Amino acid sequence: MTWLQIIVLAVVQGLTEFLPVSSSGHLILVPALFDWADQGLAFDIAVHSGSLGAVCVFFRADIATLFRGAGDIIGGRPGTLQARMAWSIGIGTIPAAIAGLLLASWIAANLRSPLIVVATLAAYGLLMALADRFAPRDRDMSSIGIRDAIVIGLAQALALVPGTSRSGITITAGRLLGFRRQDAARFSFVLSAPVILLATIYEVVKLITGDMQVAWDNLAVAALISGIVAYLSIDFFMRFVSALGLLPFAIYRLVLAGMILYVLY
Repeated sequence: MTWLQIIVLAVVQGLTEFLPVSSSGHLILVPALFDWADQGLAFDIAVHSGSLGAVCVFFRADIATLFRGAGDIIGGRPGTLQARMAWSIGIGTIPAAIAGLLLASWIAANLRSPLIVVATLAAYGLLMALADRFAPRDRDMSSIGIRDAIVIGLAQALALVPGTSRSGITITAGRLLGFRRQDAARFSFVLSAPVILLATIYEVVKLITGDMQVAWDNLAVAALISGIVAYLSIDFFMRFVSALGLLPFAIYRLVLAGMILYVLY
């Protein structure tokens, strides 16, 4: 990869990982526009580690709360708010973790076609717009329960299909459950941390057990750029989602789907 490819793709990944617009859709469109080869497993590991760093730094208070909640659970105090948050994040992580272990290889082999991405971009974009427009919006994070965690966790598992957008589908699920936009986004982003961590560990094991040569300096730059851009992307979204709503992102998804169809077909 050239430095231009590294910088452009790291910026694209960092920008779209946490916005509800599908990073996989962009990583199909951008290389197609410039006729670039696939960026490869090592690059994916680097940019995902950058994204993980961004979410952990931005939501460091929430991450600390989860550890305190785990301590409450171990200490026999499972009813505290922070314990319920820890339970919710743990339970919400299980569906995606199981689906990833059982289906990731099959999905990679069978569901990575641009037409699949176009369909998921458009369909889930419309669902996101409808949920944001018509769902109630009076719940905050303090009301999170096990049922909510299961529903949002199942939604997160759907994001294994390219074009879905992990943040998009989990925020949509949160809105359908009645959570306010910022609270749905906050839970979505914190929920992403263990999933990204597990996916990164899985990819690192594949990298170590394979025979791929790794340009570590390139990967370090990609991780740094992705992390900085992802942090700024989260900051933007959390500042403005209450005012902007999700409709602009839904419209963008439809436009992106049309662009992919135009460029590739």
